[in-house]
Amino acid sequence: MLLPQNITGLVLAGGEGRRMGGVDKGLQLWRGQPLAQRACQRLQPQVGSLLISANRHLDVYGAWGWPVIVDERVDGRLDFQGPLAGLLAGLRHAQTPWLVSVPCDVPLFPTDLVAHLAQHASPHTPDTVIMARSPERIHPVFCLLPTALAQDLQNFLDRGERQVQRWMRRHATIEVGFEPPDCFRNLNVCDDLNAGDAMSPQA
Repeated sequence: MLLPQNITGLVLAGGEGRRMGGVDKGLQLWRGQPLAQRACQRLQPQVGSLLISANRHLDVYGAWGWPVIVDERVDGRLDFQGPLAGLLAGLRHAQTPWLVSVPCDVPLFPTDLVAHLAQHASPHTPDTVIMARSPERIHPVFCLLPTALAQDLQNFLDRGERQVQRWMRRHATIEVGFEPPDCFRNLNVCDDLNAGDAMSPQA
C-alpha cells in the first residue's frame, strides 16, 4: 500500500486562464476563497508534502506557506506550455517517489482522491500512470505519477508535444472510477465562479 508520506501533492495553477479573460485563475475567488488555496487545503491532508505550480503572482501564492514552483523558461521567457509543463516541474521538485496532481479550478474534488488512486500503485509497475475517471469521462490531470517519469516527459515536451493524454498513453494507464456527480466539475469561465455557489455544499 502506497503511504501518503511517499506522495507529493501538486496544485496546478500556472495556466494562462484564457477562458477567464487571461486572469490568474488560481487567485479567483470561489465562496470567498482563492481557488488554488482551497485546492491546497483540500489536498494537503491526503499527501506527505505539497507544491504549488504557478507562473504569475508568485508572492501571493508563496504567502500561503507552501513551496511554489514555476514552469521551465524557454530562451528566458515563459512559454505557457500547458499542464504537462506544470507536471514536469512537479516531477522535478518532488522529494518522494510519487506525485499526485490536481488542477486549481475544481473546488470539490474528492477528499479521498489520493487514497483511491494510491490503491492501484505498485512498485512492480514503475511507469504506470493512474488517473481519475467519473461516469462521464477521464480526468487526466487528476493523476498519480511515479517521479521517475520526469525525463520521459521532458523528452516529450522537447519534441514540441503538448497533449496530456497523448503522453500518458505512452505508458501503462489505470483509470480509477469516482461517482459523485459534481466532484470533478471545473470552473472555466468567470460566470462559473458564481454558478459554483449552487454546487453541492459538501466540504
